[in-house]
Amino acid sequence: MKKIWVVLSSLLVLACAVSAFAGDGSFKRVKSQGALTIGLDDAFPPMGYRNDKGQLVGFDIDAAEEVGKRLGIKINWQPTAWDGVIHALDSKKFDCIWNGMTITEERKKEVAFTKPYKMDGQVAVVRFADKKHKKLADLKGAKVGVQKGSSAVEAVKKLPAAPAEVREYEDNPKALLDLESDRLDTVIIDDATGRDFIAKRPGKFRILPGNITKEPFGVAFRKEDVELREAVQKTLDKMVKDGTMAKISKKWFGEDITNPKKWK
Repeated sequence: MKKIWVVLSSLLVLACAVSAFAGDGSFKRVKSQGALTIGLDDAFPPMGYRNDKGQLVGFDIDAAEEVGKRLGIKINWQPTAWDGVIHALDSKKFDCIWNGMTITEERKKEVAFTKPYKMDGQVAVVRFADKKHKKLADLKGAKVGVQKGSSAVEAVKKLPAAPAEVREYEDNPKALLDLESDRLDTVIIDDATGRDFIAKRPGKFRILPGNITKEPFGVAFRKEDVELREAVQKTLDKMVKDGTMAKISKKWFGEDITNPKKWK
């Protein structure tokens, strides 16, 4: 009888745990509101930024809008300062962060990520006419610019040689403006963003050979919002399987960078 009671008690505890895991109500809450509010830095091309008409465009914008369409909910975008984006998520100013956010062990202590949907990395951008800096090791003693709160801050520490100075900026465009004006020697930036800036301003900048880091991008949620994260993840999985993510990728990058087999 005692054994039976122990088994029943264990099953009851397990059932309660499963119920708590599967019934947090986060997806139901968003569905009832009719909208998923997403936090982003709206100056992060080509992931999410404003075009000449002031409209939000980019890879992440297209992907999230398609997820919203499939889930039957509207997407509301909430621009925010990147260095306080996790605090803003915790404060419930939005439901998730979807803006080329690098998955790191430190961030995983604070938020719950989806599986990676893109592999990126930090690179060093220099002026096109700069003949002094030809490789990453040449940045010894350089003046480096980074976006405040971004993974570029940590990437600087992985350079082959220590820079003389690291300046933090509110966003990448401001840092690149200082680089162009010769107030910086380099800007450490996401590969995708750096290449986008270079493509739009030919003859101004170039990227030094080699990636400083290898970084997976994911969508971040509050840890308690399990149902919501799983709903988005399942939709993303279907979009990868039916080729929708590849199509969006080719639009913004000219190739499919959403295939995990190409990340190795």
